[in-house]
Amino acid sequence: MISLRAKGISPSPTLAITAKAKQMKAEGIDVISFGAGEPDFDTPQHIKNAAIESLESGFTKYTPSAGTVELKQAIVNKLKRENGLEYEKSQIIVSLGAKHSIYNAVLATVDPGDEVIIPAPYWVSYPEIVKMAEGTSVYIDTDESTGFTVPIDALRAAVTPKTKMLILNSPSNPTGGVYDREQLEQIAALAVEKGFYVLSDEIYEKVIYDGREHVSIASLGDDIKKLTITVNGLSKAYSMTGWRLGYTAAEKDIVAAMDNIQGHSTSNPVSFTQPAAVAALNGPQDVVEKMVVEFDKRRKYIVARLSDMDGITCATPGGAFYVFPNISGLFGRKYHGNEINSSDSFADFLLDQAKVAVVAGSGFGADKYVRLSYATSMAAIEKGMDRIAVAIKKLQ
Repeated sequence: MISLRAKGISPSPTLAITAKAKQMKAEGIDVISFGAGEPDFDTPQHIKNAAIESLESGFTKYTPSAGTVELKQAIVNKLKRENGLEYEKSQIIVSLGAKHSIYNAVLATVDPGDEVIIPAPYWVSYPEIVKMAEGTSVYIDTDESTGFTVPIDALRAAVTPKTKMLILNSPSNPTGGVYDREQLEQIAALAVEKGFYVLSDEIYEKVIYDGREHVSIASLGDDIKKLTITVNGLSKAYSMTGWRLGYTAAEKDIVAAMDNIQGHSTSNPVSFTQPAAVAALNGPQDVVEKMVVEFDKRRKYIVARLSDMDGITCATPGGAFYVFPNISGLFGRKYHGNEINSSDSFADFLLDQAKVAVVAGSGFGADKYVRLSYATSMAAIEKGMDRIAVAIKKLQ
């Protein structure tokens, strides 16, 4: 018998649509996929060289479950240098990707019945992770009018005596929304007043545009720092998605609890990837800047193209590498008798008629939208936009 816990978990729609697109490609079908949030650039060579040297030197055994001393120190240095955060190595834990970090952090802090506030649209795994911890997700809807960020009055109204945590993702997946310093100061003050944790998912911190400043909420004072669980990783900034390296900075008791959980589940991150992470954090950052410049070109192009399409509106994202267009203007239109009445039906229509894969907004808690990742080549984006434009004109 499958456990009730396993039965209650919804599959990831982003992984599902990406797998379906790959299967169609394997069958010889020309599919343009905007599904996966995975940079199309190769991992920078100096990072790969560090892993190769690590392998050749025989660094292939167990490491401490929370990561090597060298990598923890590199993370401590990075957080101080780039985020204005002072941490000790005992306040750092390295895990198998930021998703694993979030999972461990939630399991270490959330008890059955605790409420976790999640702004919607949200990354698809947040509610499922809370569900696995037997917590209760409380959603606050956001939209284009606030840049997909939560107004402080709405957040205050959602807080109850059972509130244990707010999950904050800036820049955001799926919307690209970015919280500014003033908004974060208001959220920090409320968290301190009410005494709830803020899990700050900062995995997209380096992918930010138009001169915006990334602000780590933990840097806004000692009181909020004590309540903040800062999660980050190497996947997005350094194009290291398959390397599976994420990290958390928090109070010692939280990190110790996460280490205990990790010690009985996965144990240490892969040994020879950890020196590569040190090379990424300590090495030249111009490789990241070059990727962001290219992402910015794609961002501007895809927003302009989508905004020109009948029935679609598309806000310009402030960070990450996703657009989250509102497709509700197409609801009620039909093709061959099939009505577009949801994000899922629109995504199915595009995959069937245009051979373009997008992710339905329903999985992100926002059924009037779809998500497209522009972490793919400009040539693919241009081709995909052409196909979507032609397909929409077929709707009656």
